[in-house]
Amino acid sequence: MITIEKTLEILKKDCNFREIIAGQNYYFTWEKPFSFSKISYDSRSADAQTLFFVKGAAFKKRYLESAVAAGLQFYVAEQDYDVGIPAVLVTDIKKAMSLIAMEFYDNPQDKLKLLAITGTKGKTTAAYFAYHILKQNHKPALLSTMNTTLDGQNFFKSQLTTPESLDLFAMMAEAAANGRSHLIMEVSSQAYLTSRVYGLQFDVGVFLNISPDHIGPIEHPTFEDYFYHKRQLIDKSKFVVINSDMDHFSLLAEQTGLKPHAFYGSQSDNQIHHSQAFSFEVTGQLAGDYSIQLIGAFNQENALAAGLACFRLGISPFDIQKGIAETTVPGRMEVLRQANGANVFIDYAHNGDSLEKLVRVVETYHSGQIILLIGAPGNKGESRRKDFAHVINAHPDLQVILTADDPNFEDPQTISEEIARHISRPVQIIVDRKQAIKAGLSLTQTDKDAVIIAGKGADAYQIVEGKRAPYAGDLETAKSYC
Repeated sequence: MITIEKTLEILKKDCNFREIIAGQNYYFTWEKPFSFSKISYDSRSADAQTLFFVKGAAFKKRYLESAVAAGLQFYVAEQDYDVGIPAVLVTDIKKAMSLIAMEFYDNPQDKLKLLAITGTKGKTTAAYFAYHILKQNHKPALLSTMNTTLDGQNFFKSQLTTPESLDLFAMMAEAAANGRSHLIMEVSSQAYLTSRVYGLQFDVGVFLNISPDHIGPIEHPTFEDYFYHKRQLIDKSKFVVINSDMDHFSLLAEQTGLKPHAFYGSQSDNQIHHSQAFSFEVTGQLAGDYSIQLIGAFNQENALAAGLACFRLGISPFDIQKGIAETTVPGRMEVLRQANGANVFIDYAHNGDSLEKLVRVVETYHSGQIILLIGAPGNKGESRRKDFAHVINAHPDLQVILTADDPNFEDPQTISEEIARHISRPVQIIVDRKQAIKAGLSLTQTDKDAVIIAGKGADAYQIVEGKRAPYAGDLETAKSYC
């Protein structure tokens, strides 16, 4: 519940209030008290009890008119739509949504220990490590690209890496009501660009890495803009954990300043030594030997980052070791074995940097023919197409099949051809992903060979023309041909 008076108080305190306007009346006042038992940005659910927020470039006046017909009495917006009810005008609707949602849901962020993770790659893996560590003796909730749980029992896939603020605080309130003690969440650059986490202060923020991604007409215009919004997490966290081996580390170290922190990697005391496929040794704050189910040095780095974050939250080294050893991640380095002994790796690697590291790991363990199946999404991350080609060119022995990967409103054949134009050798294009997987698995002969199926991970759908089209998923599809 929130009153109109409290709403105005919050907006004025944040210097985000312009006026309340009703038609030509710029001095609108109300005689009876107004309170709202619902907040929403979906006009289809709005009624007399709703405080409604107008957001998005695609919003149409008729949506608001239908809500007024259903009884809507107030709305918050950056402009007056002149629909016969008072408009609370603000300068930034997204910031208004976040702060009002906090109040509406009784500040759930204060009832949970908040651990936020950002980085171009590895967010989901690090979040899973943190979840398994914390659940040893606590009750964590998890907001992840892959799976979200607010009660530790039921898991579902979120639409966004970081939910819209009204949804985010509703989820946080539900987690707190379910007795959760901690919340682990992936925080994307878009979360700061669109103010989804505006006003939030995290107990611990983790910065894993940075490389060009999410650069395009509807995302970030430049790498600088992408990196700038990623870096907001440092200022909004009480304690930060940062990879000292990441690009531009000196800039992050300077931004960290005197803030309490833990660095890991070669420019710190927290380092990984004696790295093997399923074990590694750590020096520094978490000194000891660790078992791990996810192969690859980058996964060991993600485990260390999660461990340091949890250590700051008071978790014992024993629980950290146990949690890391138990962690598996759907769609991250999942391995199947064909009848001929060849391994099939299913991984979410969806940008150039993560693909490069994935290929290197597989090459470490397989000396025979390696077949790579990959595509690029439509209408987002367009720079990835050239980046994938660069990785493929750097590994001339890879046999490559280009295929569909969430083409959305673009033609997957055209996307594949665009990638192929940047590749310096012939590659196959098989747009049907199921058929591409079948073809890729048919090319192996011995246990020295391997197939990499990259991009979709555990996603059991294809995004086509803005909707999720049925797809069995890479893992299930590969199983049917093993």
